[in-house]
Amino acid sequence: MISDQFQTIKTNIKFLTEKRKNKVFLITSPGLGEGKSTISANLAVSMSQQKEKILLIDANLREPIIHTIFKLSNDMGLTDVLQSKNLLYNAINKSGIGNLDVMTSGSHSPNPAELISHEWMRELLNTLADSYDMILIDAPSILKWTETRILANLSDSVVLTIVRGKTGIEKAEEARKVLDLAHANLVGAIITEK
Repeated sequence: MISDQFQTIKTNIKFLTEKRKNKVFLITSPGLGEGKSTISANLAVSMSQQKEKILLIDANLREPIIHTIFKLSNDMGLTDVLQSKNLLYNAINKSGIGNLDVMTSGSHSPNPAELISHEWMRELLNTLADSYDMILIDAPSILKWTETRILANLSDSVVLTIVRGKTGIEKAEEARKVLDLAHANLVGAIITEK
């Protein structure tokens, strides 16, 4: 059942990439603990089992978990690349699953919003888009952290994860408004049971 749901999501995203040439998808949620990292990881795995080359980036620099899900070292990742362009290809890990590469969050950053807002973040996404068919960014809560708003603006499309019975309608609507203010392209929501 779950794999069927990811197949449907994957197909819908594929339509978006073919029609609009969207490559960079941000996955976020209104609040904390709404399963966006699990969704991001499962979606990346599902997409990578085709011929597409996928990169999953853990942009949750405050509470990263993607490295744990994939059992990867978090010694070097996005934070390190944003501090030194020379580290880009050292920060990309093979997941061992399909055509999926993973960039973990990397070293701790005292100010993630400042780091993400640097022009190099835009350049980084453009550079990576030349090497990958799709980039999925696992980001923290859109309502809680400024850096997610910046990333939403830099991404081609945003997918919001919502937990039935946990995420209130008002929070989902507030998230949509914040994404509008960020000039982000909200393309849909994934509603999960928790």
